[in-house]
Amino acid sequence: MSSCANCGIYACYKGEPDKIPKNCPMREYPDVYEKAMLAYQDPSMLNLARSSALTEAAGYGIWSRVREIIEFSRRAGFSRLGLAFCVGLRREAAAAGNIFRENGFTVFSVICKSGSVPKEEIGLRDEEKVRPGQFEAMCNPVVQAKILNETGTELNILLGLCVGHDSLFIKHSLAPVTVLAVKDRVLAHNPLGALYAIHYYHAKLKPAEKS
Repeated sequence: MSSCANCGIYACYKGEPDKIPKNCPMREYPDVYEKAMLAYQDPSMLNLARSSALTEAAGYGIWSRVREIIEFSRRAGFSRLGLAFCVGLRREAAAAGNIFRENGFTVFSVICKSGSVPKEEIGLRDEEKVRPGQFEAMCNPVVQAKILNETGTELNILLGLCVGHDSLFIKHSLAPVTVLAVKDRVLAHNPLGALYAIHYYHAKLKPAEKS
């Protein structure tokens, strides 16, 4: 069973394949690695892989995530960017869109509440909403993806979509997807804070007791 997160050896990273543990996926799935390398023979996949590696090398520890997206897009030859954002990060979306445009990109943006479809349409009861008794539009990541598909974006950027909504967007996006920021309302959109402060958050992350 693959368990790279608990390895501790990381022979793959060090270029020491003779030291890989018994349960390493490199031992268990050699055919998968061969098939995966074949995927890079596709010009579009090779372009993504090379552009990613070149961006990593050029800006390692220097560039912000926004700058990395800009540089990656340039190296990949992309000019049409899609921005799928959460209404809660609309100010950040406006700022990001302006930055991308100032750097020569054409930017298409779609907000999560596009369509103004009430949550009742997907089966939620009033008491299951964030604010019962009020109108709440459902988040609509499928329409966000499909609208950006229609505009012919070459790279779609996620900004603050909720857990699950981001999954739906990625599933329906025709263009490659990258993430500018994820949503974490508790930790100022820095979900790794829960891991860096595990001594404090551990109790909050324990499984709920079954009743």
